[in-house]
Amino acid sequence: MLIVTGAALILLALLGAPLFAIIAASALLGFHRLELHPMSAIIEIHRMIDTPVLLSIPLFTFAGCLLGESGTPRRLVRLSRALLGWMPGGLAIVALGACALFTAFTGASGITIIALGALLYPSLREEGYPENFNLGLITTSGSLGLLFPPSVPLILYGIVAQTSVDDLFMAGILPGALMVMMLSLYSLRTGIRSRIPRTTPSFREVKSAVREAAWEIPLPIIVLGGIYSGYFAVSEAAAVTAFYALVVEVGVYRDIRLRDLPRVMRYSMVLVGGILIILGASMASTNYLITADVPTKLFEFTRAHIESRFGFLILLNLFLLVLGCMLDIFSALVIVVPLIIPIAQGYGINLIHLGIIFLANMQIGYCTPPVGMNLFLASYRFNKPVVQLYLATLPFLAILLATVIVITYWPDLSLFLVRMIGH
Repeated sequence: MLIVTGAALILLALLGAPLFAIIAASALLGFHRLELHPMSAIIEIHRMIDTPVLLSIPLFTFAGCLLGESGTPRRLVRLSRALLGWMPGGLAIVALGACALFTAFTGASGITIIALGALLYPSLREEGYPENFNLGLITTSGSLGLLFPPSVPLILYGIVAQTSVDDLFMAGILPGALMVMMLSLYSLRTGIRSRIPRTTPSFREVKSAVREAAWEIPLPIIVLGGIYSGYFAVSEAAAVTAFYALVVEVGVYRDIRLRDLPRVMRYSMVLVGGILIILGASMASTNYLITADVPTKLFEFTRAHIESRFGFLILLNLFLLVLGCMLDIFSALVIVVPLIIPIAQGYGINLIHLGIIFLANMQIGYCTPPVGMNLFLASYRFNKPVVQLYLATLPFLAILLATVIVITYWPDLSLFLVRMIGH
């Protein structure tokens, strides 16, 4: 009966049944197998409510949707171009930085490709950058900011892994910066080889761009400065971010009209609802897995076949890259993280470092052929064959994979700022 029921759940998942229903049903099936009361699943879902940092997810998501619906992308690109347009490959570097910052606040690569792609792709083409370079740049940089605070996936990993979100915010900065820097060097090389004309530095343009974005420039400073100065907790920083974005975009710039505000709220909270219901069901499923001693058995199996930490990390990276193609990052976090944490701890891997490895791989998985989500979003957005997107992203993926290897085997890159602030 258990085999038949399990096969039925897998079939329902393949046919498109809601993920939370499949996870919850599997948890209830597991509790029944262990002869535990099904109320255990409800208790786990209710226990999630007591997590203080959980409040930050809807607030940061709402703030990100406000920024995505407003003129923020245009102002951000103009400011970055005024500051960096004089460099070889300056506009490409602007695109990388703008996408990374925007994704950090929205928490979703799809929004970045749709919102910034419309601005950046035509501009890159007009400047004379090669077509495949433009497509590869926008497609891969659409998920580039997932390691930067206040990324929602970082918060969600902290909740699932029961680790400090503040530490995760700090740990993601240097690895994320390394990814942006390596892609920037490649963009600079492309700008020189393609003989892209540079803009003449203009103090007047910089001044005008700064004035136009004057209300949005302080936002990252307020969020990060408030958290690391100890003045805000993460949930309080999220509330300040949401309130500030609301006042600026609705009251100051008036990019979002009051009558449009309910639509933005509804859209953002539907996103949040999807995340939270999956998280609740997954916590019930995790409780069953722990009760059934599944993580210990997985660790013993892995340990029997892979003795070294080096080998385990290679296998983990390959697994996460494939996972990033198949699942969205939120589902992967709540389903897979509880399973790999005990195994990673058995190999002596720091949980903060594990979180950065996990998100770095998932970030690349969005763009990895043949089924990375960003490939299909970009294909639809720019009306290009998906096979062309496969070829366009290959150089960028090679660079990002090299940085993931550095992130994986150089834990101090992730932990240096955490330890420094901790001391």
